[in-house]
Amino acid sequence: MLADLSAAEPSVRRAAARDLAPHPEAAMALCDRLEVEASPSVRAVLLTSLIHLQSPTVAMRLASLLRSDDVPLRNAAIEALQEMPDAVAPHLRDLLADEDSDVRIFAVNILGALRHGQAPQWLTDVVRSDPHINVCAAAVDGLAEIGGPETLIDLEALRRRYEGNPFMEFAIDAAMRRIRGH
Repeated sequence: MLADLSAAEPSVRRAAARDLAPHPEAAMALCDRLEVEASPSVRAVLLTSLIHLQSPTVAMRLASLLRSDDVPLRNAAIEALQEMPDAVAPHLRDLLADEDSDVRIFAVNILGALRHGQAPQWLTDVVRSDPHINVCAAAVDGLAEIGGPETLIDLEALRRRYEGNPFMEFAIDAAMRRIRGH
């Protein structure tokens, strides 16, 4: 099956990716193939198999794709990571502290859809400390979706930090209204 991941025919690669899903020992081979796969249908099956594994090692490999210039691959990695809450959780602190603001934004986007109990707190931490306005704006959007009343004080502090910035004031107001249920 591993050899079939490199077959010329997409249907053979797709079948191999599907058949390898229950085999954790194939995780790195699936990740390797994902990084070079050109067929969207094979890529989709590879991602489904990797999500099935729910592995922190797989999550780390998928997180490395947040730096990819291949936008569809990067977006697929983000979507896959959103389906792996416990596997990606050990890597989120590092992603949120990355020197590249785009990687931090992608991490915040993952958090906004992550079904993990710590996600609202991690987004609140971003609002409290990230120096980049676009990262904070992404965190505000995430909190609008998953934040609770306990986040309102931090959103208010962020409003003061970006006082006079119409975009941030609007985004914060919208998030606060949504959290309050208005």
